[in-house]
Amino acid sequence: MPAADPEPEMLPGLRASVADSRAKAAATRARKRAEVQPAATDPVARVLVDLPLAHLDRPFDYLVPEPHADTAVPGARVKVRFAGQDVDGFVVERAGASDHEGRLAPLRRVVSPEPVLSVEVARVAAAVAERYAGSRADVLRLAVPPRHATTEAKPSPEPDEPPGPDAGAAAEAWAGHDHADAFLSHLAAGGSPRAVWTVAPATDWPRALAHAAAHTRASGRGALLVVPDRRDLRRVDAALTAVMGEGHHVTLAADAGPAARYRDFLAVSRGSRRVVLGTRAAAFAPVHDLGLVALWDDGDDLLAEPRAPYPHAREVLLLRAEQAGAAALLGAHGRSVEALGLVRTGWAREIAPPREVLRDRVAVQVVDPAVRDHGARVPRAAHDAVRAALAGDPPGPVLVQTPRSGYAPGLACERCRTPARCERCSGPLQLSGPTEPPACRWCGDAAPGWACGECGHRGLRAPVVGESRTAEELGRSFPGVPVLASAGDHVRDGVGPAPAIVVATPGAEPVADGGYAAVLLLDTWQPLARSDLRAGEEALRRWLGAAALVRPGGRVVAVGQPEQPALQALVRWDPAGFAEREAHERAAAHLPPASRIATVSGPAGAVDDVLTLLDLPEGAEVLGPVPHEEGVRVVLRVPRAAGARLSRALGELQRVRSARKLDPVRVQVDPPTL
Repeated sequence: MPAADPEPEMLPGLRASVADSRAKAAATRARKRAEVQPAATDPVARVLVDLPLAHLDRPFDYLVPEPHADTAVPGARVKVRFAGQDVDGFVVERAGASDHEGRLAPLRRVVSPEPVLSVEVARVAAAVAERYAGSRADVLRLAVPPRHATTEAKPSPEPDEPPGPDAGAAAEAWAGHDHADAFLSHLAAGGSPRAVWTVAPATDWPRALAHAAAHTRASGRGALLVVPDRRDLRRVDAALTAVMGEGHHVTLAADAGPAARYRDFLAVSRGSRRVVLGTRAAAFAPVHDLGLVALWDDGDDLLAEPRAPYPHAREVLLLRAEQAGAAALLGAHGRSVEALGLVRTGWAREIAPPREVLRDRVAVQVVDPAVRDHGARVPRAAHDAVRAALAGDPPGPVLVQTPRSGYAPGLACERCRTPARCERCSGPLQLSGPTEPPACRWCGDAAPGWACGECGHRGLRAPVVGESRTAEELGRSFPGVPVLASAGDHVRDGVGPAPAIVVATPGAEPVADGGYAAVLLLDTWQPLARSDLRAGEEALRRWLGAAALVRPGGRVVAVGQPEQPALQALVRWDPAGFAEREAHERAAAHLPPASRIATVSGPAGAVDDVLTLLDLPEGAEVLGPVPHEEGVRVVLRVPRAAGARLSRALGELQRVRSARKLDPVRVQVDPPTL
């Protein structure tokens, strides 16, 4: 039964009661505002609120109450009232007055007086946000780790006093590289040299990086080293400990745990440690008196942040080197076209091994895959190289790089080569072992009675063979020799010097004690067949990374077409020449880095609105739209000189769309791949 309506005579009383309650609440708020006594010095705090809305990406002025005068310092975390709710923020500046003509709302509270956002990092965050058409709030989530109150209450270690650099050990670590001694001398003298370093094979590059950090620290400055993954982190961490001793550096990595990560971050922020090693997010580490930024293998896609605004660690570090006047070092076995551009423009000098050093350290041979014995997977010449290395003087392990993991990750009809598909979901069939029936990679259904839908044939072949199948075949060819696998979830960090065959996928190659006696690169056609802008550059980078693990005088055999340009560059060990070729071809096609590009993806209607609102610079091209997993995607291309204007236009577009509450779109400036 519905409730009875209030009697008419009761309604005026209810209205009066509600109005009275609201008036009392307003009076209470006014009284509290009147009771707030502003700080005697710099009573205005400019706060960057932690909101992802692009049109709110600017500091807002708040009143600093007298009780918070000493704790609301620049860089501190605070709570403020914004749009009717409490939000987090950072104090970026204290000022004596505000441009705001009305009454300023007071800070709600100071979450922590710890200044976790330095002036330098705030400036870098603003530059990165502008460069990638994002917001500073998104950048700061990458730069400043979440607070851990218990850890924050504990003191950091006393500032370190590292030992002076060992010039002899440094010369040995950097041996075989022209101009390395001058680079180290400049670092130790307080200079800021900038270099692109092409690392020779059989070089202990982690130890060389550690000596560069030690020379920088000897000049009274800090060093920031960034590497792509956890395996590289462990190697450089061990090298820094060996060169500088225990307790003179910290490592920053996302998987370290909240307490350990925040503890090490505070040690850097408080100036207790000035040598920092980490993965991509460590590029924002607040190192005091920054004197060197160093990046290992800038072509690795792990250095591109997958979260908005998608900055690349290389660009962040180069921005920091410019702003801080610090030295910069980009090291790799290969060379990206971006690193080539730094040398071309004179921004950086080249450190590279001379030809005679390369000839002494490695010999590379390419074997045509068409020359096989009875259809064997490994050609005779490669087979002989493996046998000679296992029985050499001295014998040693052999590294075999194969581009795919698994057993047979792709199957096709033996007769007509049509890809084998699952009858239930049309997913690709694969083999997981020698006695297992083919099964779908998507839904897992087994297909023991599969027949080709095109020709009816029941035979299957594996056009791509995984690392497990490769290890099985090599084990049969070399009985009595241990065969080890490193791929997927079972990646080895290292192997011993004893003879063994190590089968690994790209990026999972373990380091051998003393180096490998030989390296065999299989199926080199597969990475080159990728429909990607960087296919050739990425393939050469992977091959050089594996080949560089040989011991001095080792042998590298690649199975592929000898006339292929990337393989020719491998034979000559000429990553700079290949990068020059890539840059020339991309310039002719108006592709990066000769041009700057950005992608906009989202629902078709939203992308159409973007093209209507966007104020593109002169000479811009719009490519697309094309179907995309998020709806449609367009590619915006401008001459390189107009790249900054494109970023600003996209940033302004994001602010307009955010203010109008339009459907979100994904904007990515300079995506690592298309």
